[in-house]
Amino acid sequence: MSTRKRTEIEKALSQKGFQLQENKDHRYYFFRVNGKSITKTKVSHGIKYKDLSDDLISQMAKQCRLSKNDFLKFIDCSMSQQQYENQLQQKNLLE
Repeated sequence: MSTRKRTEIEKALSQKGFQLQENKDHRYYFFRVNGKSITKTKVSHGIKYKDLSDDLISQMAKQCRLSKNDFLKFIDCSMSQQQYENQLQQKNLLE
C-alpha cells in the first residue's frame, strides 16, 4: 500500500511541467506539449485529502497514462519529465 502527501504530489507535478487550474472543489493539473493538452489529473483539496490513498494514486496514474509504479517513480523524482514524455511518445500520445 502506498500513500503520498498531497503537497508532495502537487509539487512534483508542477516541477515536471504540469500546469495548475483551480476551481472551487478541485485542482486540475494539465500536461501540455506545444500548447496541446496531452494528459490531466485532478487533486481534491479538502482537509481530508492531506494524504492521498492508494486508490486515489492509482486513479491519478491512470489519468496521467502511467502505471501506478511509474507514477510513483514520477512523483518520487526517479522519473524525469523527459522520460515521461518518452513514455507518452511510445504510446503515440504526442504528435
